[in-house]
Amino acid sequence: MQDDELITRARAWLAEDPDPGTRDELARLLDRLHPDGAPGTADKEAAAELADRFAGTLQFGTAGLRGELGAGPMRMNRVVVVRAAAGLAAYLKDEGHAGGLVVIGYDARHMSAEFARDTAAVMTGAGLRAALLPRPLPTPVLAFAIRHLGAVAGVEVTASHNPPRDNGYKVYLGDGSQIVPPADSGIAERIAAVGALADVPRPDGGWDTLGEEVTEAYLARTDAVLSTGSPRTARTVYTAMHGVGKDVLLAAFARAGFPAPVLVTEQAEPDPDFPTVAFPNPEEPGAMDLAFATARAARPDLIVANDPDADRCAVAVPVVDAVDPDGGWRMLRGDEVGALLAAHLVRRGVSGTFAESIVSSSLLGRIAAKAGLGYEETLTGFKWIARVDGLRYGYEEALGYCVDPQGVRDKDGITAALLITELASELKEEGRTLLDLLDDLAVEHGLHATDQLSVRVEDLSVIADAMRALRERPPAALAGRPVTRAEDLTLGSGELPPTDGLRYFLDGARVIVRPSGTEPKLKCYLEAVVPVGAREELPRARTEALDLLAALKRDLAAAAGI
Repeated sequence: MQDDELITRARAWLAEDPDPGTRDELARLLDRLHPDGAPGTADKEAAAELADRFAGTLQFGTAGLRGELGAGPMRMNRVVVVRAAAGLAAYLKDEGHAGGLVVIGYDARHMSAEFARDTAAVMTGAGLRAALLPRPLPTPVLAFAIRHLGAVAGVEVTASHNPPRDNGYKVYLGDGSQIVPPADSGIAERIAAVGALADVPRPDGGWDTLGEEVTEAYLARTDAVLSTGSPRTARTVYTAMHGVGKDVLLAAFARAGFPAPVLVTEQAEPDPDFPTVAFPNPEEPGAMDLAFATARAARPDLIVANDPDADRCAVAVPVVDAVDPDGGWRMLRGDEVGALLAAHLVRRGVSGTFAESIVSSSLLGRIAAKAGLGYEETLTGFKWIARVDGLRYGYEEALGYCVDPQGVRDKDGITAALLITELASELKEEGRTLLDLLDDLAVEHGLHATDQLSVRVEDLSVIADAMRALRERPPAALAGRPVTRAEDLTLGSGELPPTDGLRYFLDGARVIVRPSGTEPKLKCYLEAVVPVGAREELPRARTEALDLLAALKRDLAAAAGI
């Protein structure tokens, strides 16, 4: 883009931006282009920054919108949000939902409340009915509210566990599930057709701000995930990771009759700057350090963590050994929690279909088959899992669990926390732990060990290059084992729609490679399956599985050039 064209576009943006913060930000960038007014003295850093912000348009897809806050069409800001809301409103009206209700929720990130109010104004101006949740609340409350109130759509303003500088815009349709194709492209087309911002009606009022009745209805529903009369004795330490989960989770635990969780006080209250963590994601190194420190003093039965919008749930358990008899803690992988919850539901005699994403452990399929339950694999994301016919339970390895699909057709970190704490309570009454149950599952179904090779990049071309290298030179063997079947997931199949990914099957192992849909990451999912004849074989099986996973990671990195 030529400098003159860039400046013209930036000034046009400046003229219609309704937010004083981003207007000032953009004006300062423009001022830096010619700081002394003379030609040829442009600030090169400012020019590069401006070019990046106007390099295109933040694309609306099946994850809605997500990006860094700031001025310009490649950032999250009020201009982008108003256009997205106008496009969504047009799509809903074209689909026959004129006059329908749109429910809007938001988290506690920077600008979330402003983006939510802008969305309510646009919906009202377009002739739809809009209802704002009363305060920053967990994403599952919004997903519940859509079905509970009979809405035609819902919007959640959140960037989930992304860095503090990000925000996002997640769209649900009337079934309470996140959008999937072709709705995403239909909305994107209407966003692209939005004209001048001044032509988008945005009244100062006319929408409803809901009271606490929706949250109370959600909390009443959380009781349904537990068994009547089950033990409620497990003690927990809880961290909200500076997000919005604390009040709702504490209320749910109190209603259920569990001991009040001990809070990680440094992370208990919402803080959009997430000051104690590099990334507000329980999976990231260091994010759980304060929870471990709190647990060493409180000595609970388990640690429970939500991500900032509380749709994910992480679990850690005490490990007592000769080296660290008082303070050892181990984070359970999402696949381990997924298997534990499945086993718990099977023991309760549930019926229906279990579902998971293709990157999650194959152990769930074995548990479902042994119990005579239906089982389905889907593409990554709860937008797909939630749409499985007859769904009773769904999970994916990234700490997402749907344990009450009739109430929330999405991942829900609050109800998952309740259910895992119920399971821990039942095992505690038997003198056993979650780790003991994992051992049982390994003996019954084989040891299923999973790991990830995850590469965060600044330059997205690194991801494209790695995927191209694997397609052009597919590995014939990994970890010394021949690849027995390779699938390019862009081709789709009878079971799965096309997606950008590769899948390799080996004897006793599986590898999946895909670009992340929400972060600048290349993700490689590894699974090793080792048969186990008896409990005394578990140490040998674990060593074999860890060695295999390490070799897979090494060889895959070499094949992808990362």
